[in-house]
Amino acid sequence: MEKALSGVRILDMTHVQAGPTASQLLAWLGADVIKFEPPTGDITRGQLRDIPNVDSLYFTMLNCNKRSITTNMKNPAGKEVFVELLKKCDVVMENFGPGVLDRFGFTWDKVHEINPRIVMASIKGFGSTGPYAEFKAYENVAQAMGGSMSPTGFDDGPPLVTGAQIGDSGTGLHLAIGILAALQARVRTGKGQYVEVAMMDSVMNLCRVKFRDHQRLTRGNLPEYSIDTVGRHATPRGGNDSGGGQLGNAVKCKPGGPNDYIYVVVQEAVWESLARLMGGDALVQDPRFSTIGERRKNQAILWGMLNDYASKYDKREFMGSLNGIEVPCGPIMSTEDLANDAHVHLRDMYVELDHPQRGTWYNVGMPIKLSDNHVPMENAPLLGEHTDQVLQEVLGWDKGQIDAHRTAGAFTK
Repeated sequence: MEKALSGVRILDMTHVQAGPTASQLLAWLGADVIKFEPPTGDITRGQLRDIPNVDSLYFTMLNCNKRSITTNMKNPAGKEVFVELLKKCDVVMENFGPGVLDRFGFTWDKVHEINPRIVMASIKGFGSTGPYAEFKAYENVAQAMGGSMSPTGFDDGPPLVTGAQIGDSGTGLHLAIGILAALQARVRTGKGQYVEVAMMDSVMNLCRVKFRDHQRLTRGNLPEYSIDTVGRHATPRGGNDSGGGQLGNAVKCKPGGPNDYIYVVVQEAVWESLARLMGGDALVQDPRFSTIGERRKNQAILWGMLNDYASKYDKREFMGSLNGIEVPCGPIMSTEDLANDAHVHLRDMYVELDHPQRGTWYNVGMPIKLSDNHVPMENAPLLGEHTDQVLQEVLGWDKGQIDAHRTAGAFTK
């Protein structure tokens, strides 16, 4: 069956999370992704293991539908394998520290010389230029420096990291877009190009609306926030305020556990229906809430009333009531909620797999649905599982050539 990226071959040198997020998405779109690992493997194979001597969930959840080949890039025979694969691939991906691949002798100019059609895609913490270029970056460092932490949390508390991995996985999404754009450009030009995505830059892009508010601060108070923003010079921490044109906040439901909340957006168009549900005609006619401006000024009172009303219902019951009058809302879904949710399973967003070593496990599904792209999810590869297969199928090497390189140390420490 035809797949969206049938015929695209990717040499994936990335490790940990950001790069593997991108290459896994491309594999789920049908690309042949060859995970090019050192003999010790991607470091996440051994991180946060829940079963001794078995690849961790950290690794398996980010490397499905790939083939693994181990190669020693410090060995001349290993470098030869790398060069030959570069000649046969459409994309090479890397997320090493600044200058690492250059020190192996493979600058972008050298890679482009070896294969003028190849796209080289790199993830860096802060990019290859600028005063931060040599700094190391990790998920929370990228969130801190990209503008995500500062406006996250409550005004009287510390800045917070988000639960979503926007520094790593968010950067991987940006890289996948860049790779696809470069492949499309190659259709016209016949030439590959260098694609670079910085983690800090990606987080800034995801914080775009916070920079909207940063500029609005120069013209006065931001009325959608429940705190006073007059005199501030940076977008504040808004807690659970919607931060948009409509009021929104998290409302507590029974029985009052840590995730017994529902997020409610009080659209102007549904205010009358919501007011009538909570307090009848008296609340509909209450001058404190008659306009969006008045509701903003009195939102603390409004949220108090909503919390009192919601305390009679659990979050699912309250969601049903609000959806019945077209109020945008959604329960705060824990990982347990989502793992057992019928909607999630119907959309193949929590997929059961059978791993040869760990047995049954679950992965988050492919979020991008194409009508003519049907790629079943497959297990992440064992370390070096496909070394011989890749060399035979991609390079056309026979057993003698493979054995000679193995004897020379191409695939081991």
